[in-house]
Amino acid sequence: MTTPNDIISRALKDIGALEAGETPTAEASQDAFDMLQDMLDQWSNEDMMVFYKNEIIFPVVSGQTQYTIGPGGQIGAIFTGSITGNVLTITSIQSGGISLGQTLSGTSITSGTTIVQMLTGAGNNVNEAGTYLLNKTYSSPISSETINSYYQRPLRFNSAFVRINTYSNGQPITNGGLDYPVSVLNVEQYQMIGLKTLNGPWPKAVYYEPTETLGNVYLWPNPSQGEMHIFVDQLFQRFTTQFDNINLPQGYNMALRWCLAERLMPMYGKASPTQIQMIMKFAAQGKSTVKRTNMNPAIVSTYADSLLVGRQKDAGWILSGGFFR
Repeated sequence: MTTPNDIISRALKDIGALEAGETPTAEASQDAFDMLQDMLDQWSNEDMMVFYKNEIIFPVVSGQTQYTIGPGGQIGAIFTGSITGNVLTITSIQSGGISLGQTLSGTSITSGTTIVQMLTGAGNNVNEAGTYLLNKTYSSPISSETINSYYQRPLRFNSAFVRINTYSNGQPITNGGLDYPVSVLNVEQYQMIGLKTLNGPWPKAVYYEPTETLGNVYLWPNPSQGEMHIFVDQLFQRFTTQFDNINLPQGYNMALRWCLAERLMPMYGKASPTQIQMIMKFAAQGKSTVKRTNMNPAIVSTYADSLLVGRQKDAGWILSGGFFR
């Protein structure tokens, strides 16, 4: 497995700060490691660098319109699980859903423990019972106990829906919910709502306020039921040490190496014009390759053949936008 220290060593060799077989000093490693962490934070803000969409799941509390999200916030999951080494085994979910980047808390849980990789567990209310990789390794096994988990504070909400239980003979049907779309509002649209405490059966709109530590989630109208499902971009996890394993998809290691080299060049000033051109080319190529994989092209509008009843010979369609005949 590749580690941040491997990426740092390769990047320093690429700019000529190290010779083959040399290792960086502790000071040089730390400077490069800090730059690598900052670069990952920046990538979290670039849509097409993000490779995974998290599904945030939480039950609506009747009469509650505002929730907090982030480590220690109200939105999270409660489940039963055990830990052996750095592997979390979940046996049952009491509420919420499991996703990458969640911070764990519990009687025996070390502060800062997060989920970094799915193993047999698929998360997101699909097949959550199973195993997950943690960023920390426990020297002694933790037996089964109730664990709380909290989502990362998202940068933005992409889309959302609400799931409503269906009933038979007065009893809710398991896996029998109906999903209704929920509009994601910006601050101006939320301000335009005249009665923000209007009562309703379930949420029809959500507004997200990304404050510094915890984000605020506002639902409208004031709901009486439902389970919210909100889709957000997965944030890149900051490394704990320079010797953590890098758990990123194919292509990211090369992008990390050359983009880090590009950022380290001014610090050392040892790259020749030829090296500068080559490093900038490889850095751009590394990011563009990842972005081509992650990009989501806009869906092309299509229309049923029965609606296309004529073929006009002139440009008159421009007056109606082509939607009417």
